[in-house]
Amino acid sequence: MSRTNHSAQDPVPDGVTRREFLGAMLTTSIFAGVAGPELWAAGEEKGIPYRKLGRTGERVSLVGLGGYHIGMQSDELESIKIIRTALDSGINFLDNCWDYNGGNSEIRMGKALRDGYRQKAFLMTKIDGQTKKAAAAQIDESLRRLQTEHIDLLQFHEVIRMTDPERIFAAGGGMEAALEAKKAGKIRYIGFTGHKNPAMHLHMLETAAIHRFHFDAVQMPLNAMDAHYESFGQKVLPVLVKNEIGVLGMKPMGAGMLLQSDTLSPVECLHYAMNLPTSVVITGCQSLSNVQQALDAARSFKPLSSPELAALLARTEQAARNGQFEGYKTTNNFDGTAHNPQWLG
Repeated sequence: MSRTNHSAQDPVPDGVTRREFLGAMLTTSIFAGVAGPELWAAGEEKGIPYRKLGRTGERVSLVGLGGYHIGMQSDELESIKIIRTALDSGINFLDNCWDYNGGNSEIRMGKALRDGYRQKAFLMTKIDGQTKKAAAAQIDESLRRLQTEHIDLLQFHEVIRMTDPERIFAAGGGMEAALEAKKAGKIRYIGFTGHKNPAMHLHMLETAAIHRFHFDAVQMPLNAMDAHYESFGQKVLPVLVKNEIGVLGMKPMGAGMLLQSDTLSPVECLHYAMNLPTSVVITGCQSLSNVQQALDAARSFKPLSSPELAALLARTEQAARNGQFEGYKTTNNFDGTAHNPQWLG
């Protein structure tokens, strides 16, 4: 279909086919009446927009600080400064995981949360354990590393196999440990994460429903290439919105790979993810300049118009087709528990 000869009254932007524009309109219409800022907005802090975390009643910053990169920073004091700068600047959502950098990410975050900073944070971490014994041990270890009496949101990490949901919900499975930890006041909310395939997320949600369990939050890749290939945004996001489950968007830049495609800027990546009905967009920050970029993107964010969204998606469509810039979907390079199955228990 030609990309030219649009009339002066035509809303289709230059360089975008009608098919691409209508596709973007369809994506937008999925969330009609749900994605409007007035329906999920929860005020702001220091210029950072806040949103509701599903039906929990919690308010979380539109942008969240990723935990993996915290442990990659060569200077521990610098990583502590990154965390505290984010918290002082209006970000309250902190991401982490029991296995990040051999536990170093949690250890550093624990040090950063001293001196009153714990009260500023909505603290999330993840565990790999799928048996009750492994999950319970990892929860307690995360609490010690993070130097806290409770974790606000605990998530089952890497639901990347179709057998994971049954294992977690089985008798003697990880969910038993999570529920006991919640009853004991060690954790407040429960969620899960994954990056492999939308079908696995849907199976986890279906398994939870069979067990009459309602997840508080779900984490998944949400970016401008996901929209074209094995899309969590198209297949899972509407289910989460309908069921009032908090949406945690991760990999807005595809672990940096989207930027290698030369189709998007970092701020465009963040704004696309923020434009979805996400509670928080988690981004990795390995430097103070990365933190400032995330803060600026959150403060400058305005909902994208349909023509703007269509133009952005048109730019990424070709590069996204085979998932080459979403290696976490197409390879096992990002699958920590595949390389370390003992973590599962």
